[in-house]
Amino acid sequence: MMQRALTALVFAILMTLGVAAPVIAAGVRVTVNETPISDVQISQRARLLGLERHGGNLTKAATDELINEALKMQEAKRLKITITDAQVDDAYLNVARGLKISQDKLTQIMVAAGAGPTTLRDRIRATLAFNQITQSVITPRVQFSEASLAKQAEAKVTPANSYDYILKEVLFVTPGGKGAAGRIGDANRYRARYKGCDSAVALSESFRDAAVTDVGRRHATQLAAPIAAELGKLPVGGITKPRVEAGGVSMLAICAKEHAKDLTFITNQLRQSEGNNGLQAETDKYLADLRAKAKIITR
Repeated sequence: MMQRALTALVFAILMTLGVAAPVIAAGVRVTVNETPISDVQISQRARLLGLERHGGNLTKAATDELINEALKMQEAKRLKITITDAQVDDAYLNVARGLKISQDKLTQIMVAAGAGPTTLRDRIRATLAFNQITQSVITPRVQFSEASLAKQAEAKVTPANSYDYILKEVLFVTPGGKGAAGRIGDANRYRARYKGCDSAVALSESFRDAAVTDVGRRHATQLAAPIAAELGKLPVGGITKPRVEAGGVSMLAICAKEHAKDLTFITNQLRQSEGNNGLQAETDKYLADLRAKAKIITR
């Protein structure tokens, strides 16, 4: 959820080794528009980055991160965005849950590692604040051409992904995920006797733990590429080769098939991808602008 996930294994090792925090004088090392950043803050953030296995110069990385967070919080204040302690508490709890430990245990580990919980909570607060800035200010700036998306989608159309299907799934259940090899044999025997969708259910009744369900209408772009490619080569009444999946051994049967060059799914994928890329670029630019205008003094 946060910028980086904390590594539970590293925490456990540190607890075993009993790493303790050094005593450091609380001197101001950096000011960001008169907001002070102390050497203790930098040291604790560097230790947090170390726990996350961040490479390179940890002190420099910690300083840069804290400068950016100061700018984010200042911008949030300018925009009258407030992050409550309750929001930070919830997010801190979610970090602990993500590590499958209690909130108290997370705090204990942070203290033992010399990072302390405050540096993580400060990062969380800045992240939550900047998320709101992103939603309200930065996201509306992201623009892309629908005509360009349509052109890109058109270029991605292939014979395999230009069909519309009505499908049934034939599933040979493997309780607990076991016995898939034997079920493949059953599926192949079913496939050899298969005569079309009308008789699919009746045929399944002669097999143990076999189920036929209506998948309904699906365009090829809504299916995994290997499945779409296989279906594209099959006629109406055809059935795919058995595939081992979580619930058992699955095959898809084609009840109807027609050529339908639907670009909606492809276009939506492109829109999401371009939107994410554009949002990241705008976010980087926004933060770079804040930093360029800021008065940052390093001691």
